Amino acid sequence: MTKRMGGGRRKTRDLYSKPIRSRGKFNIKSFFQKFSDGDKVVFKAEPAHQGGMYHRRVHGRVGKVVGSQGECYKVSIMDGSIKKTMLVHPVHLKKIQTEAK
Repeated sequence: MTKRMGGGRRKTRDLYSKPIRSRGKFNIKSFFQKFSDGDKVVFKAEPAHQGGMYHRRVHGRVGKVVGSQGECYKVSIMDGSIKKTMLVHPVHLKKIQTEAK
């Protein structure tokens, strides 16, 4: 039998990297940001904080917050024709500004 190589961050060298001037500590405001149910968010990884990170397949996708669990949020996305719910820490999420009518 062959052994599977790599882990959850395999092949993410450029995907999760930040510009040279913004490396190091992250903004504490994004760590404690709050979302409410129905908010649209983008999966944008913060590589300085590994906990609560999502799979690399959904990087850059838009999802909808459907609830919370502890410090993290449940975000619903469509993966092809299948609806999936991801559990993501708020530091890896960015809120989309909706236009007011």
